[in-house]
Amino acid sequence: MAIVIRGGSVFTGDGKVLDPAVVIIEGDRIAKIGLPDMAFPRDAEVIDIAGRMLLPGFVDCHLHILIDGSPNPMAAVENNSMEMTLLLATAHARDTLMAGVTTARDMGGTGRAEIAIRDAINAGVIQGPRLLVSGQQICMTGGQGWQFGREADGPDEVRKAAREQIKAGCDIVKLMATGGIMTPGVEPGAAQLTEAELRAGVEEAHRANRKCASHAQGTLGILNSLNAGVDSIEHGFFLNEACIARMLENDVPLIPTLGPGDMLEKAAGLGVPEFIIEKSRQVRGPHIESLAMAKQANVLIGMGADCGTPLLSHGSNLIELVSLVENGFTPEEALVVGTLNGAIILGLDDRLGSIEEGKLADLVVAVGNPLDDISLLTHPENITHVLQGGRVVKAP
Repeated sequence: MAIVIRGGSVFTGDGKVLDPAVVIIEGDRIAKIGLPDMAFPRDAEVIDIAGRMLLPGFVDCHLHILIDGSPNPMAAVENNSMEMTLLLATAHARDTLMAGVTTARDMGGTGRAEIAIRDAINAGVIQGPRLLVSGQQICMTGGQGWQFGREADGPDEVRKAAREQIKAGCDIVKLMATGGIMTPGVEPGAAQLTEAELRAGVEEAHRANRKCASHAQGTLGILNSLNAGVDSIEHGFFLNEACIARMLENDVPLIPTLGPGDMLEKAAGLGVPEFIIEKSRQVRGPHIESLAMAKQANVLIGMGADCGTPLLSHGSNLIELVSLVENGFTPEEALVVGTLNGAIILGLDDRLGSIEEGKLADLVVAVGNPLDDISLLTHPENITHVLQGGRVVKAP
């Protein structure tokens, strides 16, 4: 049976607004978009969205489905059994979908549990976003994320580690080019995997037709990643002109992950380990400056909420859009970042990311007008409907 959504405005994902408009869904696809007087099948299910806006399903390019967003989530995972981790991740996946995120990338798991979550979603066993997974992040011995990463030293070991992730069924490969915030004893600005090691991982990913993402916060690690041929820069705290030039030359996008820094600005006394708070404070200024440089240069930017990290619970993903607006983006630009740009970065823009005839019907209905107040999207009660592949998965 067809579904007809009518009575409200439509943000198409590419910056356009249709007001009012009618969207007809047949099967899993958007069949037709037209004006209010457009004819539609008599037996169609009609969803009236007067006073609301229809948007594409959001795309989160960077989250961690297995960790819980508690003040010290790494410790929580270490203390939980794998069975409990899987049960919690099932709830995380549902919360993410109910927030309007219909597609996401998991950027580092453990024990192949994230693969099980992806496969359960695909099989319809549990609810969650269409999930792409990277498996274990590949790091140097003792490097960023070593607690759950695949430690590897030298190009041959990194090559083998990448092959292991691909063998396990991962959709992408994630390499750790620098230190970071959540691992004690490492510096965010310090390079870790070398350019030669990164290149080995990238080659294996590309050989298997997988994209390769780089956790890259410091300048040297970013440049090493770009020289090695990575497909996206995650975080990018210390960009410079050379980094920006290479990103533009190679069409490499930035996933800035502003949300964790915003949360940690308010973390005092909430149980977040002090080393995490202190490192976050040290990088905050350069991080904001780097984002401004990338935006000014027209680097492609995607939404990555980094949910699962301290104080960022699953389902709070769209706080990232508020952070973008607070740092120089218009609401319209932020919505494009959270929809079409994400689909482009994931290589899924032929079927996702915008409201167009022929694309998958991943759709979100929001109360009010997020172009006037982007924070409307961060309140779960304001997301009244979520459709994924033409199925209504959330409704009043």
